[in-house]
Amino acid sequence: MTEASGFDSGTLKLALKAFRKKLKLTRLADESALGGRATTSGRKSSVVAITPPDLFPLEVFDALALQGKLKKVGHGMFEMIGE
Repeated sequence: MTEASGFDSGTLKLALKAFRKKLKLTRLADESALGGRATTSGRKSSVVAITPPDLFPLEVFDALALQGKLKKVGHGMFEMIGE
């Protein structure tokens, strides 16, 4: 366990991996959304922040934000740092 966060490094690593996967899938779903046409627009996703996965308590993601790996943007949403 780390002193500052109260969570071991394995838990934090798994939570960050789950967050990245959910962010990736959310962006992919946004990019592939069909508009009024029969094909996708081919545009890049505008998704920047998401609510973290429910697999881990919110405190785990708060600890990742304190470590500087995520940024808390409000209303329970986080975004990746450095993207």
